[in-house]
Amino acid sequence: MTATLAPGADVRPSPVPLLRGYRFELVKLVSQWRMRLLVAACWIAPALFVAAVSRQSTLPVDTLFGRWMHATGWAGPLVVLGFAGTWALPLLTSVVAGDVFAAEDRLGTWRHLLVAVRSPRRIFAAKALATLTVILLLVTGLACSSAAGGAAAVGNQPLVGLDGHPLSPADAAGRVLLAWLCVLAPTLALAAIGLLGSVTLGRSPMGLLLPALFALTMQLAQMLPLPVAVRLALPGYAFIAWNGLFTSPAQLEPLLTAIAVSLVWAVVATALAFLLFVRRDFTNAAYDGSGRRALTAGVLPLAGLAAATVAVVATTTTVTGSGIERDKVQRSLATEFAHLYRLQTGQLHRPDVTEAQLRTAATCDKGSVRVAAEGPGNDWRCVVSWHLPGVEATGSAVYQLDITADGRFVADGDGPKEVNGYFLVRTPNGDAPNPLWQFDGSVDLLSTSKG
Repeated sequence: MTATLAPGADVRPSPVPLLRGYRFELVKLVSQWRMRLLVAACWIAPALFVAAVSRQSTLPVDTLFGRWMHATGWAGPLVVLGFAGTWALPLLTSVVAGDVFAAEDRLGTWRHLLVAVRSPRRIFAAKALATLTVILLLVTGLACSSAAGGAAAVGNQPLVGLDGHPLSPADAAGRVLLAWLCVLAPTLALAAIGLLGSVTLGRSPMGLLLPALFALTMQLAQMLPLPVAVRLALPGYAFIAWNGLFTSPAQLEPLLTAIAVSLVWAVVATALAFLLFVRRDFTNAAYDGSGRRALTAGVLPLAGLAAATVAVVATTTTVTGSGIERDKVQRSLATEFAHLYRLQTGQLHRPDVTEAQLRTAATCDKGSVRVAAEGPGNDWRCVVSWHLPGVEATGSAVYQLDITADGRFVADGDGPKEVNGYFLVRTPNGDAPNPLWQFDGSVDLLSTSKG
């Protein structure tokens, strides 16, 4: 008995399952020599870099946590994270996400792919998921490799936080992991920008460069003295907001705000790329992008999104201006000095004291009396005072502070020599780095000036 079709019946082949399409796109990506090279570099190069730098006499002290690479293996992953957020991750997302659709335009394979899969929606989903998988593989490699290099070269030692308090090895490991997880949000935002550029601009190389150019623009914006609400509303702020995990208590409000903004950008940019892709005319083999569509469906919606996020963050944030004020700087410096003073006391084998016994305080000025003591700059000058139990005299130390627009500062000791005027201290076991000579700190931009 044979089955026959009724005359005029509409028989349509079913589209390929998403899982098969995803595996096909993933194989296409990882079979490229440049992808294999990137995967190998992300899983090998960070370990070699951290191990090599940790054994050098000169450390990258201009990088956050760079001055602690001799002391603990957990500083290395944070140094790599700072570099990755600035350069590596934008470039990686450009190579992976910025070319995933444009490659089909260059090769002229869209019609073959549509005939095979029979669903533009599933093609987009498969390519997006394959891109996400490769990016996660690269980020995981950077994190695991740098941590392995630090552990092998230095060991599982405690880490000093950005407010001077010591973190146990287990606590440091947990916070390093959280820091790497936090930068996934802005990385996804850059990947979504790459998908949008790849869909919109076709064969144009601008689609490949778009995530890197967007990240560079965000970095330049973060260097400007922008109001704190505008700074938090930019998707690139999450690449530096992880610093707040290494204070006690953790500065979670800026971090969570930055992550939420990045995820919103990732969703909106991906949705725009999807709408443009499913509405595209694939019958035109000479299609090479559309400048008008790139403007109306890409630039203008994202500009509106930026304005909306700034408005939302501004209305929900009580802090105005740069967020860097005299009281906050004094409080941050005094707190960190007290923690590091105890660390120096342990090095010198002196009787231990508590922060409450020290009663540390700081008095800061910026520039001259005619300049308001607020905002970023390298002209902050502070005097820290403290008290020792049973000692009548009050100790004091001078610091020059360089505070960047994102609230990070570098305190440079300016005497007395016995406290913070020299980079080494003489201990019973020999010379050791002086923790009070130079140190990195962080001002909570969203805290109130009264604490």
